[in-house]
Order: sequence, then C-alpha cells, then structure tokens
Amino acid sequence: MKTSRRVVITGSGAVCGTGLSPETIWEAVRAGRSAIQKTRAWNSNGWAARMAAEVTDVDNRTLVEDRKLHKSVLRTDLFGLYAAGMAIQRSGISAYRETLPAEAVASFNDRSGILAGSGGGNYRNNYDFFPLLSETGDDLQRFGRELDGMVNPMWLLKILPNNVVCHVGIRHGFKGTNACITNQGVGGIMAVAEAAAAITAHEADRAVAVGHDTPFEPETLFHYHRLGLMSPDTVRPFDQDRSGTVFGEGAAAVMLEVLEDAQARGATILGEWLGTGCVTEAGGVVEIRPDGDGLSRAIEIALAAAGLGPERVGMVVAHGNGTAASDASEVRALRRVFGNDIPPVTAFKWSVGHLIAGSGVLDLVLALAALRERIVPGIATLHSLDLELAPFPASPSSQPLRHNSALVLCRGFGGMNTALVVRGPDFSSSP
Repeated sequence: MKTSRRVVITGSGAVCGTGLSPETIWEAVRAGRSAIQKTRAWNSNGWAARMAAEVTDVDNRTLVEDRKLHKSVLRTDLFGLYAAGMAIQRSGISAYRETLPAEAVASFNDRSGILAGSGGGNYRNNYDFFPLLSETGDDLQRFGRELDGMVNPMWLLKILPNNVVCHVGIRHGFKGTNACITNQGVGGIMAVAEAAAAITAHEADRAVAVGHDTPFEPETLFHYHRLGLMSPDTVRPFDQDRSGTVFGEGAAAVMLEVLEDAQARGATILGEWLGTGCVTEAGGVVEIRPDGDGLSRAIEIALAAAGLGPERVGMVVAHGNGTAASDASEVRALRRVFGNDIPPVTAFKWSVGHLIAGSGVLDLVLALAALRERIVPGIATLHSLDLELAPFPASPSSQPLRHNSALVLCRGFGGMNTALVVRGPDFSSSP
C-alpha cells in the first residue's frame, strides 16, 4: 500500500554473543568471528547438540541498571530493555523531547509507540515448580499448601511476555500505540512491520520496535534436536555439509519515525523502511514447502509495497538457519522472484546463532550496517556450496553491493514467512 508518509530508522541497538552494540556485532561478522561454542549454561556433556551463541561475562547491571528489575523480569526481558534503550538513546529522541515546551511533551509521548516481539513462553518459566513437585509427589493438596513458600510470588508477573513493552514505556515515557507479538521466529521482524504500519497510518509519529529471546535451555534444545533441527557444531548456511541450526540469545531494536520529523530535528538517518510482506504457507507447525512458495509470496508483497522491482534490490539477508529444508526452499523462493539474477546473498546466524524472535531485527540492524559501508559481508562457514542449490550468489568472501537497498528474510514455525525492504542512509538517490 502506497503512503505519502515516509518512515526512517534513526537509532539501533543490539546485544548478542558477539557484542553489546551494533558496531561490535558488525565487526565480528566482518572479521569472520562466531560466538558459537559449547554452552556454559549447564553441564551438557553427553548431549548430541550442546552448542550455543550465549551472552557471557556480562553483568545484569550492564544491561539494566535498576537492580529491582533483575528479580521481577526474565533474562530475555533484560536483553530487550537494553537494546530498546540503546536504540532510543542513539536516535536522540529523548534529548529532543527535553527541548520542547512543557505543553508539547504530553502530546509527544502520546504519539510515541512501543512494539516488541518475543518468542512467547520458555520451558524454564516452569522450573521454579520442579523442586516442590519432586518433594510432594502425588500429594497435590500439600503442593498447594506449600506453593507460596517455595515459589517466587512474582512468578506470574515475571513471565509476562509484554514486560519489555511495559518497562520501556515506564522508563522512556512512551504512551502511544503498543503491542507484544509472540510469533516464534518472526515475532521481532513483525514488530518492526507493525511499528512502520502504525506510523504510516498516522497512529503514531515514532515507535521503537524490539525483538528479544533466550531460547537456549535444556528442554527447548532437546525438542528441537528431536525434530532434527540442531547442529552438533555450527551453522553452515547453504553449505553441502550443513547440519542444522544453533541457538543464540540477545535482542535488537530500531527506532522508526516520520522522515520529515527526523530531518527537522537534524537526526542521523540510518535507513528508510520501504515495505514488508508477511504470509503463511498454512501447512503445518514445522512443515516447509520445498518450492519456497510462502517466502516468494512474502518477497513479492514487500517489493510491491516498496515500489521496487527485483532488479533494484542491492542485497539479500537470508534467513540462513543452516537446516537442509529451510535453506533449499529459501534458494528456490529467491529463484522464483529473481530468476537467474539473484542479488548478492549473505546471512548472519553462523556468527550470532539463531535468536528466534530476536533474529529478524538483528538481521535488519546488520543489514543497515552493510548498506552504510556498501558491502555484502561473506558467510564465513560457507566452505562448499551445496551443488543442488547452485548457481547461488552466496560466498565466504565479501561481495559488492548491487544497489542501495536490502531485502531481509525471516521465517518461523507455523509456515510463517516475512520479507522486509530497507533503503540505505544515502537515499537521496533511487535504491
């Protein structure tokens, strides 16, 4: 849908296993560094899949200074609050608000939105009950009597999936449109799409969108491994030896606002949102169509919304999760849209792991860095392209950017497929 309201990105924030800022994470990608290693979260000796890209050696107060929050929210929320706060601070929105007359601040806050994407619930949310269940056995009456003495009374409030929306609003005074999207792997990128839609629909003038997740826990890893999705060592997108994905943890966020507002206050513009497509294949919870139908339709919708022909796409940030079925169908989807002229392709999960709900926004943040430096970084773990996927323009080495635009792809359970198109910071010329 065409709109006269242009939406730009004026701030970004991120945290994951390779760093505490978009710059350090981007530097790791450019240098070919990965955060994937044997987990330190628990003793995983004997596990078939025991690798993760964890955020290590970072104090909670580095993420969120308010120590009271450390006991009342989850680890994933701390990551989300950190990334969202960084995006807001770097955008200069808060500093600009302080220059406004008092009577204008209330309206400014009412027009400032928050949208968060999270993975929903984790098995660890119920771990607090295990000791008492083990002790009381089948005696549920005793379990009920002793529950309040053994389980944190803040348990329910702590596991709410909208804690990031709540506390970002409290801390930054954003009182406008808000939503919490719990849609597995596409939750974060859908938060960006909804934020942009709210601005183009005049429901808000600015909004922060954040995706966060900490999927790495024993039960989740066990079930994903049983589904055949986990790699025993690392993520190798599109490689003939790819063996699955590896979980990461963290968050990423972007600050979106109306172009004219950003220009009027002299904000640094990181890029422009052009369009989004989101579809489902309506097949099964973990089923993926081999022909890439859902993803190709999402791409076509996004390009139409952006008013961009396939030949004007400068690079593709693939979902690239390293599973055989997803990678192959992703290649076929791109071939359906671009034919034999697929733009240079990269992916980032080999470096940062799969952040599930946080993955799409982190890919967007790194795409903006690639557009800024006008380079398509290589996939360091791509040693030998799967011959069944060839020809395909992914490479272990960096490639030149074809045009000033990027197509970011993100997929999730339930046949969810999303595509988002952004233009680089130098958008005075066509993409």
